[in-house]
Amino acid sequence: MEIKPIAIFRSPVGGKFGLPRQSGLAPSLKGKVVLEPGWRSPEALRGLEDFEYVWLIWGFSLNREGAARDSLTVRPPRLGGNERIGVFASRSPYRPNPLGLSSVRIEKVDAAAGVIEVSGADLADGTPIYDIKPYVAYSDSHPEARCGFVDTTAWKELDVEWPEGLASGFGPEDREVITELLRQDPRPKYQSGSGRVYGIIYKGRDVRFTVDGPVLRITEVE
Repeated sequence: MEIKPIAIFRSPVGGKFGLPRQSGLAPSLKGKVVLEPGWRSPEALRGLEDFEYVWLIWGFSLNREGAARDSLTVRPPRLGGNERIGVFASRSPYRPNPLGLSSVRIEKVDAAAGVIEVSGADLADGTPIYDIKPYVAYSDSHPEARCGFVDTTAWKELDVEWPEGLASGFGPEDREVITELLRQDPRPKYQSGSGRVYGIIYKGRDVRFTVDGPVLRITEVE
């Protein structure tokens, strides 16, 4: 079977580092699903405006070359990056077939332009999308389901501190999005010590920060 992108995702987040580890964790983060020319017709999106969420099936296009795709186990960040579990018991991007699945909220459907504006996505700018399907609550929602290690291992969010001079460089909506992204602690768990400087790319700007215990401090914006 051969699959080809039917859309490209556009996001203010320009790289893998700093992306939410799951969709919905940064609900203020906006993006656009832009259909490829062959699918850019109002007919392809007819009726989608009647739904509130869609599933995006997409490709992990930013995986490093040579990354193992045949490993039977992975190390989820939620388990500290040290404990291994089976690849099929995880949401790891390193999989036999590098496909992602995300549920995102529809903000607007511009059928004429072939664009779906969404929020809460965990896709970087330029991510290829292979399919779009409406979210249907009666079959897709299982609120009482057991969720393995996710149920037993809490994810601790960080407190994000903005120096006054740096905060003024962004509008309130952008500050909220960046705070949501950084609150999730994007650092690799094997690099979780204090003092190191990290950075995420947001709207082409490098937002740099350090972490000391439960506090993340933004240090500069380049």
